[in-house]
Amino acid sequence: QVQLVESGGGLVQAGGSLRLSCAASGLTFSRDVMGWFLQAPGKEREFVASISTTGAGTDYADSVKGRFTISRDNANNAVNLQMNSLRPEDTAVYYCGARFFPSSARITFRDNYNDWGQGTQVTVSS
Repeated sequence: QVQLVESGGGLVQAGGSLRLSCAASGLTFSRDVMGWFLQAPGKEREFVASISTTGAGTDYADSVKGRFTISRDNANNAVNLQMNSLRPEDTAVYYCGARFFPSSARITFRDNYNDWGQGTQVTVSS
């Protein structure tokens, strides 16, 4: 059974930083593309960042480029999201997603993820 557990959320002032982590179990982690998504109240879940199976490829939503960095540690089955220069509009529940795709070192995805964590709340005050 796949389990993704996010941590690291919290309350931060605008301009501050947070580092989210997602611990994965029950899957062959090195064969899954990993992604981070956010969902604000009353809105649909939306893509934030993704990383290929080896970490060689990354993709970011335009709204977070230059501020957020996704990384992964295949030895420890973890994916992280470093969030800098946070803005009030970044406030949301952040979810970790996994999508099985063993075939390429660089390919990432923005949709059709198979497994999800429970989410971690990020609140940015102005």
